[in-house]
Amino acid sequence: MNTPPPTPPSTAHLSLPFFDDAHRELAQGLVPWAAAQDVDEHDDRAACRDWVRRLGGGGWLRYCVPAAFGGALEQLDSRALVLLRETLAYHSPLADFAFAMQGLGSGAITLAGSASQQAAWLPGVADGSRIAAFALSEPEAGSDVGAMAMRAEATPDGWRLNGTKTWISNGGIADFYCVFAKTDPAGGTRGITAFIVDAGSPGLDSSAHIHVMAPHPLATLQFDGCNVPREAQLGELNGGFKLAMRTLDIFRASVAAAALGMARRALAEAVAHAHRRRMFGHTLGDFQLTQAKLGDMAAMVDAAALLTYRAAWMRDEAVRNGRALGADYTAAAAMAKMAATENAQRVIDMALQLHGGLGVQVGTKVESLYRDIRSLRIYEGATEVQQLIIGKSVLRG
Repeated sequence: MNTPPPTPPSTAHLSLPFFDDAHRELAQGLVPWAAAQDVDEHDDRAACRDWVRRLGGGGWLRYCVPAAFGGALEQLDSRALVLLRETLAYHSPLADFAFAMQGLGSGAITLAGSASQQAAWLPGVADGSRIAAFALSEPEAGSDVGAMAMRAEATPDGWRLNGTKTWISNGGIADFYCVFAKTDPAGGTRGITAFIVDAGSPGLDSSAHIHVMAPHPLATLQFDGCNVPREAQLGELNGGFKLAMRTLDIFRASVAAAALGMARRALAEAVAHAHRRRMFGHTLGDFQLTQAKLGDMAAMVDAAALLTYRAAWMRDEAVRNGRALGADYTAAAAMAKMAATENAQRVIDMALQLHGGLGVQVGTKVESLYRDIRSLRIYEGATEVQQLIIGKSVLRG
């Protein structure tokens, strides 16, 4: 079961100029809804299905798709995604995972799908009746997408997929996958095309589950002569790399928001523990060393928040004004992702240390957060990749 938070999360940040009234209204409904949920998460796959159902029923998955296909807003809004992920991660990182994968898994369809593809898949994402997944990574192609080995060969009726995808979130529980494969083996990143693959397609095996330190549904997908119709092609032929990067661009700031939510929860747990834990006739919070640690933690949380909100605002402003996302946004999103995940790791570690032996007891919130945060420093661009992006941006001036 989820441990109730010691205090409701603060909404003071909503007064910042990054947000407008629509975002404040969203948060007013989301915060009490998230606090009222009680999901048994011992079985991560069953819990993820439960969270998707609840998020769909609550109307929150409508923020993953545009209004034309059942969405809440005219188009995807990064600030709304940030607020949703931050709040959900504060209460349950698995709830955040379930929400994020609906958006990421269907994002390429939103960006490049035909009208018939969007009508066929997006309404089910919005109401929670269909679980989405994004299948890009391979055993030898993570950050180096150009090293992708999976092939898609044209057939008289469509395409035949052969190869392996791994570290696929929602693998084994998804109803469909947005899959990226080489259609021009010699083309590098310019030879990749995207496809929508129904989970029940013959030749697709998703039974190889991957078990990780913070349980959530992951699997290796094996494609062995998996035939898909011609209309399964998503976007332009050999345009898959750009489509994948555009999809990730939308959600990179939201990864920072998930880390921010976990860091806020760790800080709240640390403050509550400092108030109630008694030592040598005082509370833990009476000691200056504790106060200094909490000060560091609060500053790291706020620094991450400002970078995260800035990146989301920059993306939304560019879209609103019809501008392409430029290098300035790419660097800002990289800073947000790097700072938020790295700061969250430090904040959670400090919160665990303040809890003493209780902090490493399985079942306490800081212990689970310690495991939950670690993968965020790796997926959707590891910290080292973000450092390179930022460094190159600085050198370009």
